[in-house]
Amino acid sequence: MLAVTAHDHAPPGPVAVLANPTAGRGRHRGLLPEILTRLGRAGRPVELLRARTPIEAEAACHAAVAGGAGALIAVGGDGTVHRAMQAVAGTAVPFGPVPAGTGNDFAVETGFPPEPRAAVEVITDALVAGRSRPVDLARLSAPGGDDRWYGAVLAAGFDAIVNERANRMRWPRGPRRYDLAILVELARLRPRRYRLTIDGVRHEVDAVLVAVGNAASYGGGMRICPDADPTDGLLDVVVGGRFDRRTLMRVKPRIYRGTHVTHPLVRAYRARTVELAAEGITTYVDGERSFDLPVTVTAVPAALRLLR
Repeated sequence: MLAVTAHDHAPPGPVAVLANPTAGRGRHRGLLPEILTRLGRAGRPVELLRARTPIEAEAACHAAVAGGAGALIAVGGDGTVHRAMQAVAGTAVPFGPVPAGTGNDFAVETGFPPEPRAAVEVITDALVAGRSRPVDLARLSAPGGDDRWYGAVLAAGFDAIVNERANRMRWPRGPRRYDLAILVELARLRPRRYRLTIDGVRHEVDAVLVAVGNAASYGGGMRICPDADPTDGLLDVVVGGRFDRRTLMRVKPRIYRGTHVTHPLVRAYRARTVELAAEGITTYVDGERSFDLPVTVTAVPAALRLLR
């Protein structure tokens, strides 16, 4: 990624910080004062944004950018990064993700250290130098809905169905709820009929796994789109076909290494625009619940400026 070191390109205002104290089950909660102090060494005012819910967090980021923030920092996991990203995508306001969640795929895939203190040092150095680097984002559109941006992966197959099941469950709490949702959906597993239009070429497929990646990984290091590069101006589409339960459970561990794409039932594509449709599927982007299908995903080169 080409670095830009022109102070007059980015707004000169304060550094706004969105922090999620519950990210990573709260294990980095005590780091926030230190993070704010380290960011203050860049010589600019640091403003901690106040929010109690994800919706309030996103609104606070938009308000900070509209109010003249010179940079936006997100302290948390992919969900926190996703909320903050909506406010700075397509603007000149640079962005710094501090990986402090359960899943930190966007930060790691775009070159930030996985340790929060080390990531803050990278961001602070970039603030001092007035340096930022462009990275691509994916723009997600649905009929009648506002567009959303995402940085890592859109899931529209088995993993999205499991997430939707887990979010509807009230018991048990914690990680066991997700484990139980996997068992329930495995018992109900069946390929769904998808209609994909990839740069204008239409495909109809029966599939169990469908992902559209701007970056390679989701879910805390699962390399579902292993060849995706967030600086190449393209999306990677990975489709896992008519898996039965046994085959899916054999293939799933390979996703962490990205070797699942060599399975004969897996197909991979690369495109600038992807239209995706199926019945009864709710998509998840950067781990966050998003639009019901159908959707259109478009690669937008250099849509975000990273403090690296």
